[in-house]
Amino acid sequence: MELRAGQVAVVTGAASGIGRALAGRFAAEGLKVVLADVEEAPLRAAAEELAADEAELLVRTVDVGVRADVEALAGAAYETFGAVHVLCNNAGVGSGAEGRMWEHDPADWRWAFEVNVWGVFHGVQCFLPRMLASGEPGHVVNTSSTDGGIAPLPTASVYAVTKAAVVTLTESLYAHLAAEGAPIGASVLFPGPHMLRTGLWESHRNRPARHAKSRPRRTPYRSLAEWEAAVRAAGQEVAFTPVEAVAEQVVDGIRAGRFWMLPPSDHTDAQIRARSRSQLDRAAPTYLEHFILDDE
Repeated sequence: MELRAGQVAVVTGAASGIGRALAGRFAAEGLKVVLADVEEAPLRAAAEELAADEAELLVRTVDVGVRADVEALAGAAYETFGAVHVLCNNAGVGSGAEGRMWEHDPADWRWAFEVNVWGVFHGVQCFLPRMLASGEPGHVVNTSSTDGGIAPLPTASVYAVTKAAVVTLTESLYAHLAAEGAPIGASVLFPGPHMLRTGLWESHRNRPARHAKSRPRRTPYRSLAEWEAAVRAAGQEVAFTPVEAVAEQVVDGIRAGRFWMLPPSDHTDAQIRARSRSQLDRAAPTYLEHFILDDE
């Protein structure tokens, strides 16, 4: 797909992290940008920064897990700009689960699925019929993760399960669009190849009351800074990928019509090979055995 000034991009989870970088990158290309996020104050701050650069924006507070919110977002986008060409279903949360899977609070699963999976599905169903009806070229980018999308990190199993679902959802979407001969592409995004400084680590700040934990956590939530300090105290260094690099990867991927927005990584490639080998050999997933399942 050719990206050009005047087109319209919708980004969920746009207040910070990857979503904020995507919004800025699209605006720099001259696109009109619809920014959606559940956090109103950071969303407004992001919009003010982009508006200062004369970006043309529509800003909406949206909980992607609530279908009516996403339907209203689609209606506002088309009422304001008359079209949508790029849809980035990017909003996501960590679950906050602890312990072994059989010890998890079911509320953690419900919340993570509502945002990470249902949020993507809501975006597809609320926007794609209008995008298809326009007959114009377009592209859908769904944010997954190497955790789950490539191979699960068992210490974050709830998140991994949701991100694996996003991959299969997007593969199916690609096939459906191809069967229709639609001028709309689909991609699955794996941000990286390294860690990212995003608000995902503090997802609990946005946890809705309807998905409140049924019991308190045994341990406090750990911030990214605390996790990084612990890793360094153990004698290891942590590499980070700038969110701006992820946004660049998305723009390049849309232009190239690339389905797998998966940056080169020896570690990721080794995971893919190990998992595929296990499947082809009908063998146990021993490539997961080095993980210690202490916390989600």
